[in-house]
Amino acid sequence: MFRLTNLISSVVENKPERNLDGAIAIWNFTNRCNLSCLHCYSKSTLDEVDTLTTEQIKKTILQMKDNGIKFIIFSGGEPLTRKDLFEIADFCKENKIITYLSSNGLYFTSANVQKIVDSFNYVGISIDGDEQTHDYFRGLKGAFKETLKAVQLANSTGAKVGIRFTITKDTLGSLEYIFDLVEKENIPKIYISHLVYSGRGLENLKMDLTKEQRRTSVEYILNKAFEYYRTGREIEIVTGNMEMDAVLFLNKFAQEYPDLRETMRKRLTKWGGNSAGRKLLNINSEGEVRPDPFFPKIIGNILHQDFGDIWKKGELLEKLREHPRHISGMCATCKQIDICNGGSRARAYAISGDLWNEDPSCYLTQKEREINYVE
Repeated sequence: MFRLTNLISSVVENKPERNLDGAIAIWNFTNRCNLSCLHCYSKSTLDEVDTLTTEQIKKTILQMKDNGIKFIIFSGGEPLTRKDLFEIADFCKENKIITYLSSNGLYFTSANVQKIVDSFNYVGISIDGDEQTHDYFRGLKGAFKETLKAVQLANSTGAKVGIRFTITKDTLGSLEYIFDLVEKENIPKIYISHLVYSGRGLENLKMDLTKEQRRTSVEYILNKAFEYYRTGREIEIVTGNMEMDAVLFLNKFAQEYPDLRETMRKRLTKWGGNSAGRKLLNINSEGEVRPDPFFPKIIGNILHQDFGDIWKKGELLEKLREHPRHISGMCATCKQIDICNGGSRARAYAISGDLWNEDPSCYLTQKEREINYVE
């Protein structure tokens, strides 16, 4: 994840940087879901049966704690379909693990919303555009109205709440709308995810942005981040699954604050770009462990192995943990690879069949790849 607004304020105001003390696990506790989203990487349906038991999950959480996992993002499917979800969240808190909830919001009610926000350190609710766009993208008429109600309910509690938005050709026209919505509703955070070629996202590859569309959209997002900082608007902007955004961000930051250019570049290099297998992992509803939710290779299964043995060993993890990684194609000569770390390995594999090839979604120009500064 690339935290734009946090980076601007911390460098400009010389604040301590926000360090990720440990790794993040995105855990798909269930593959059951009440929606059929076009971009879903887990191909969830309501007919799925949960594989992992409560006790198996708790056992693994203790193993994860022993191996430096400090954050767990509760995902799915729709995680609120699990009856033991709050018990699991409470167990995480007892073991000082920070919890995030990623939900479609359709199970939020006035009766349970306080329990939801009390159980999680942060609640992210997915909205993919205006009403027509969201309902089409999520595969359910009326979904937008119910999801917006969930956002409003959660936000009214004063808890940390955010909107999650996946940008595709189908939702691109709603990008400005989503920012207007965040501003109107005073939502404290917006997370914008780029499409990764996995699950239904791979089947619907044609809905991914062109490089020109991606660049234009990222420039809009960056402009919003700088606008919020200048005006003191306390809305956090985060982008995901497109680490090249950091290079475009650096160029704009250097134009705004030329004296702090090198400071920001050092901060971005320390951030390190794509963190799959390094500071990020995924466990799916079958217990399979991957370096990220979209990754085409499985590195183990918690049903048969101790998590520590999975996370500590393996040639694949060693290669992923190199920084910068050794990536072929245009990445081989790119002087920005220490910032983005080569981007998504899942996208590279989906298009070329080679885990160590360039990320085909990189939109940087040759000039931007060749220099470490803004002329």
